[in-house]
Amino acid sequence: MKELLTFLNDSYTAYHATENARTLLLKNGFTELSESEAWKLKTGRKYFVTRNGSSIIAFTLGKGNGFKIVASHTDSPALKLKEQPEMKGVFTRLNVETYGGGLWYSFFDRPLKLAGRTVTEENGALTGNLYTSDYTVVIPSLAIHMNRTANEGFAPNEQTDLLPLFSLGEKELGINAVAKDIYAVPCDAPFECGANGEFICAPRVDNLTSVFSSLRALCSEKTNGVCIAACLDNEEIGSRTRQGAGSDFLKRTLERIAICQNIGGEDFLRLTADSFLISLDNAHSVHPNRPEKCDPTNRAVMGGGVAIKAHANGAYTTDGMTAAIVRTLFDRAGVKHQNFYNRSDMRSGSTLGAISLGQLGIPSVDLGIAQLAMHSAAETFAKVDYEELEKGLKAFYASEIRFGEKRATVIV
Repeated sequence: MKELLTFLNDSYTAYHATENARTLLLKNGFTELSESEAWKLKTGRKYFVTRNGSSIIAFTLGKGNGFKIVASHTDSPALKLKEQPEMKGVFTRLNVETYGGGLWYSFFDRPLKLAGRTVTEENGALTGNLYTSDYTVVIPSLAIHMNRTANEGFAPNEQTDLLPLFSLGEKELGINAVAKDIYAVPCDAPFECGANGEFICAPRVDNLTSVFSSLRALCSEKTNGVCIAACLDNEEIGSRTRQGAGSDFLKRTLERIAICQNIGGEDFLRLTADSFLISLDNAHSVHPNRPEKCDPTNRAVMGGGVAIKAHANGAYTTDGMTAAIVRTLFDRAGVKHQNFYNRSDMRSGSTLGAISLGQLGIPSVDLGIAQLAMHSAAETFAKVDYEELEKGLKAFYASEIRFGEKRATVIV
C-alpha cells in the first residue's frame, strides 16, 4: 500500500505517472522500446513503449493464445495554464482553462502544484522535460459575507473564479521553454482515514489506482502468454488524441508484437479473436449521505470488492459472456466482486473500453474499484478493494481464456 500512496502522491500529471511507471518497470526487469526503432522481441522477456511521454504500454511475452489486456488511463481533471498566463495587477493570477470534468469547487482553498511538461531547445533539438514547481498556489474562495448564497449552490465560473493566486504584485511565471503543457493540480498528500484506517483519501485515485494495480500485476512472476498493461492518456477529454484510447497506439503495439513472432494476416486476426480486454476505471460507491443517488439493486459499496460495470447503451463494454468470464475467473481465484449500474434516470459516465474496441474489436469487460468523490481534488476508496483488484488482475494475467463458438473456457 505504501508504494501505491507514493505513486498517487508523485504522479501529478499523466507525464509524471508515465515516468513513474517507466521507473517501476525498469526496476522489474522490463526493457524499453521505441516506436521509431526496429523491435527484436524474445519469448520470456518483458518490454514497454511510451508515446508522447504521457502514455505507456508494457507487456510480457509468453507463449499462449491471444492477448490479455488491461487498459486504464493516466490523466485526471486539472486546470491547464494557457500561454502567457500571467494576469498582472495588485496580485498576479494565472489564466487557466479546465481539463476534463472536475468537481471544481473542491479545488478551492487547498495547495496546488504547477506540474507537467516543458519543451526546451538543446543543441538544436526540442526535448520534453518533466516540470514540477517547488512552490504551491491557491484558488481563494469568496468569503461567505460577500456571497451569502454560496451554501445554497455555487457554480464556479471557469474564467473568473478558477484563477490560481500566483504572487503579490506583478511577477512572471519564469518557465524558460519553447512551449509547455503545465497544469495546476492538487498536491495534498494521501492520508488514511476511518476508525481503523480502512480508507485512503488522495488526489488522482481515478484512475491511478487502476494504472498502478495493472503494472503491479504485470510485474508478477506468474503471467501466462502475452499480457499487456496499456496506460493511456486523455480519457478525461474523450481519448481522441494520438496517445489516447482512440488512437492506434495499442493496435500498432499488438501488431508489432505479432510481427516479431512471425504472426500476420489471418493468423493475427485469429489471435485478436482469442484475446480479452479489461477496461479498468473506477466506479461510484454508494454515498453514505446520499444513497438514493445509486441504483436500487446493483449498488457498489466500498469494501464490496471489484465492481463489474454494465450499461445497456454501451457506456461500458460488459455483456453477459464477458461478465460471466470475469465472475468465473474471480470466483476461482477467491476475488471478491460486485455489480455496478447507474440509476436508469441518470446519465452514465463512460470510459476508454468502448473507444479501444473501435480499434480492436476484442471481447471486453469494464471493471473498477468503488470510490467516493470522483473527480474531486481528493477522492476516497477502501484499502481492501484495491487489494482485491490487484489480486484479481494477477489471476487474470496468470489465466488462460479460450473462445469457441458461443462459448468460452476459463482456466485458472
